[in-house]
Amino acid sequence: MNLRDTLDNLLREERVIRPLPQFTAEANLRPGQVLDLRERAEADPLGYWEEAAEELEWFRTWDKVLSDGAMHEQRWFPGARCNIAYNALDRHIRTPNKNKLALIWEGEPGDTRKFTYFELHREVCRLANALRRLGVRKGDCVGVFLPSLPEAVFAMLACARIGAVHAFVFSGYSAKALHQRLSDCRPTILITADGSYRNGRVLRVKDVVDRALERSGCTDVPCIVVRRTGADVAMREGRDHWYEALVRKERKESGVEVMEANDPLFYLYTSGASSRPKGVIHCHGGYMVGVHRTFHQVFDSKPTDIFWCTADPGWIMGHTATVYGPLLAGTTTVLYEGHPNYPRPDRLWSIVERYGVSVFYSTPTTIRTLMRFGPEHPQRADLSSLRLLASAGEPLDPETWTWLHKRIGNEHCPVLDTWWQTETGMFMISPLPVSVVKPGSVARALPGVSADVVDLDGGPVERGEGGFLVIPRPWPAMMTGMLGDDDAFRACFSRVPGRYFAGDLARLDEDGYIWVKGRSDEVLLIAGHRIGTADFEEAFISHAAVAEVAVVGVPDPIKGETAKAFVVLAPDHETESEDSLRRELLEHVRDEMGPIAAVSGVDFRESLPKTRSGKIQRSALREI
Repeated sequence: MNLRDTLDNLLREERVIRPLPQFTAEANLRPGQVLDLRERAEADPLGYWEEAAEELEWFRTWDKVLSDGAMHEQRWFPGARCNIAYNALDRHIRTPNKNKLALIWEGEPGDTRKFTYFELHREVCRLANALRRLGVRKGDCVGVFLPSLPEAVFAMLACARIGAVHAFVFSGYSAKALHQRLSDCRPTILITADGSYRNGRVLRVKDVVDRALERSGCTDVPCIVVRRTGADVAMREGRDHWYEALVRKERKESGVEVMEANDPLFYLYTSGASSRPKGVIHCHGGYMVGVHRTFHQVFDSKPTDIFWCTADPGWIMGHTATVYGPLLAGTTTVLYEGHPNYPRPDRLWSIVERYGVSVFYSTPTTIRTLMRFGPEHPQRADLSSLRLLASAGEPLDPETWTWLHKRIGNEHCPVLDTWWQTETGMFMISPLPVSVVKPGSVARALPGVSADVVDLDGGPVERGEGGFLVIPRPWPAMMTGMLGDDDAFRACFSRVPGRYFAGDLARLDEDGYIWVKGRSDEVLLIAGHRIGTADFEEAFISHAAVAEVAVVGVPDPIKGETAKAFVVLAPDHETESEDSLRRELLEHVRDEMGPIAAVSGVDFRESLPKTRSGKIQRSALREI
């Protein structure tokens, strides 16, 4: 069935939020400049990105901006020589930024460490020299299985500095999940830790590594182990090295490897929520240019900013928005080790207050979790340093947007819902801080980026109707492959020939704003109508009793499929009985969505099952 014949967005958010005059007056780009930039980028996209590249430092310039070929074959800045670590560190220590804070880290127990650009450069050089001494060479893969520690940042930049490819795996994964990824990328060496602190507990990270290496048949892979918790761990003689003992004797200067723009920078595995995890490949040159330009634009980056992305470094948000983006921009980045609610639900807000965070970037799941504890926790903290709030990872529903806007930003901060992926590397679709915002929408593609909504055959859909999100034109930070899986890589560009198929459902409204409705495999077919689970979830969460909700499809003998909702109630909600509340919620959803909203049941839960990246595990709910 063609999506233009279906009804996939039944909830109409009609608010339009104008940019704040005070913010606009101080913004790097004013509304008129944004319009001019869009026009120039659309008229000459290659010229636009070449201008962006010239803002960075290169050892040799490019032969051309973009190579020829099919979209998946095209490469950015071929022939150019660069190094992203050089641009993130060395470029700054020749300027007054040398003594500026680059990294602020806080551990869950409350310990802190801070590094200026000069100090961060020295730490990275020491580790780079140690890696070279252990035999790591340009093109080798270095596995990183670290918690959110400063050494995670050191490891990524040290690998980039010597031309090694870092393959960062989220440290909360099991031995089986780590084994899958190590077996795929076959690292020359692995950097890990004895353990970490999470929600008041000590997690034994090194034990997970030992079991994963045993399963992978990689028991001889050398390990560099950061001593974080002091836990008693097995250290294999001749293979395992304590981090501090290894780097203590190394020089604090290290040469930079000259990289071709399309030499790989990192492998990063997709979450594997719907298939076998795939190692997405990103390269030095294009990723550097795309991240640097779009980070500046989306976050209106200022030299005085204290930027905090709450994501773990093991995800693309951590790579781009905790490490490379802020450091390329020459700003200060914050890294926190522990659970957002430990020891109290105001932990994140106290971090904002203590360090004067000016830009806060998180996920809707994290924000909704904090919402459940009520407004009193953010009210205890002084959040006046905040000037911009943003979200990524899944659609930001209007209710959560409103809570951020009112409770956290005190109605004086832009609230931006950004869309991008592991595969895109950089920010792709987002309001700019001086844009008109529609809560629930990711607005328009950024300057130099193209986005469209099409039907299953790649044809256009009418404004207001649902379809599939595609990227019709190459962008600098686009992935250049998937490790060992060319077929999967090509499939991303062949589902809709000549365009990158994002796998998300979306619609374009009458103003050209994009509304992302969730993954295309999260669609229910009810009585011949395709309805995104996000539509049901927005309807449920608009009720005051609902804190979190997930909707899945269940078979129905008449309609083919109906929706079942799993609901986590707000902690302060009182009701006479679950049955009466269930009826109330069903009536509310029907009022919001109309008679097509066929919900067969509402199941109340204490919590929802989630992946390590915070995404709801719908497969687990379907089995209930």
